[in-house]
Amino acid sequence: MKTNRKTQIIGWLLFLFAIGFFCIQMGFMYLQANYEAEYVDNRLFYIINMLFVICLALALWLLLALSNKWKWFGASISVVFILVNVVLLVTSSKDIRLVTSISPNFKQVFSIKENTDTGEAVFYRSYYGILARPKEKLPYQTDGTFQVKWLADDVAVATYKAADDTIHQYVGTYGDRSSGISYYYVGAEVHGLWKGEGVEVLSSQEGITVTQNNQTELFDWEHVVQFGTLAVVLTRENEAVWTIALNENFEVNSNTTSSQTGEISLYRATMGDMEPIILQYAGN
Repeated sequence: MKTNRKTQIIGWLLFLFAIGFFCIQMGFMYLQANYEAEYVDNRLFYIINMLFVICLALALWLLLALSNKWKWFGASISVVFILVNVVLLVTSSKDIRLVTSISPNFKQVFSIKENTDTGEAVFYRSYYGILARPKEKLPYQTDGTFQVKWLADDVAVATYKAADDTIHQYVGTYGDRSSGISYYYVGAEVHGLWKGEGVEVLSSQEGITVTQNNQTELFDWEHVVQFGTLAVVLTRENEAVWTIALNENFEVNSNTTSSQTGEISLYRATMGDMEPIILQYAGN
């Protein structure tokens, strides 16, 4: 009796899971049709399909007193359905290259989807974890090589090569260092001198100057590209050189004459495994 009761409980739990996966798929198709929503990772659609069939098949196997003939028939149908979804998953992966990275605190998902035929890549803004909507097309046709680095729990930098072998950076931002009501310029907020290990950054009226290994380079404001309210990319001749991001302890100060609070990160545009440099405020 205890065994039968335990089997019934497991069977009903699996059936509830199957209903849950079915509702997720129905909700997704509604949002896709009406709001251009997609899964942050396209493979989730096929994975959820397979989980639905597995849970449903096992639930029916445990709950219904089916003959062996019907049990094996149901199992065969389930296997065929799963194999079809595996094939579709592999096929879709060939058409769309997915660049997906989860933030260190597991609250944000950075997602880029690239068409492998055209090299066109689109950044997707994540909502509620697994859903996303297209936000912006990357300005350069890529060669499919991406390096993603989280500079903070809400700042992710994708460094990638374009088809012409130039290096670029795209920054996904998911937070704010102010009240979230007003827009502000990162370059203005980091005014003054910042120092880190072997590096100095000076933000002034002329632009942002970076000094490393006794080499100084000025990036005027026309070559400073802002992303959200958390980061800027410094460019030279249509190539990314550095990204500057506001760390989580940075506080936006409306009084530009007072001292800065918090730190910033300086991250070089390279396809290698490079760590960001943490900088502290050193005065005007």
